[in-house]
Amino acid sequence: MNPTLHSSSVAEIDPVVLYEILRLRVDVFVVEQECPYPELDGRDLEPTARLLWFADGDADARVLATLRVLHDGDDRRIGRVATAAAARGRGLAADLMRAAVDGCEGRLIRLDAQAHLSGWYARFGFVVDGDEFLEDGIPHLPMALAATR
Repeated sequence: MNPTLHSSSVAEIDPVVLYEILRLRVDVFVVEQECPYPELDGRDLEPTARLLWFADGDADARVLATLRVLHDGDDRRIGRVATAAAARGRGLAADLMRAAVDGCEGRLIRLDAQAHLSGWYARFGFVVDGDEFLEDGIPHLPMALAATR
């Protein structure tokens, strides 16, 4: 079955799907990366926040990959890019990134990339925009993509 792209605010997501999205993020960022931190930071609840995800088929199917887009003033911020271990290597995260960038047209987009993934984000036009820093013991680089149009 071909994965289906979905985009929604938290308020519009079926609770079971939201649970699957949040579980995937915890599985990747807290469990797999052995990084205990408050994954649920409250920003998903902001009215302008959008969650994007791929599911196997319908919106209530298994979540394969996800990310979120936040409004930071006039800028946009992409984060929480995660793919289920069993779904890696299929290009789903790249497709999510392209959809997110397209949805932010006309806005400066920022993200904090794990340093070893900065080259991956550069594929979408992001450039390093500051000094490396540690977040939860993992080296990160601030990156930005200039506004288009």
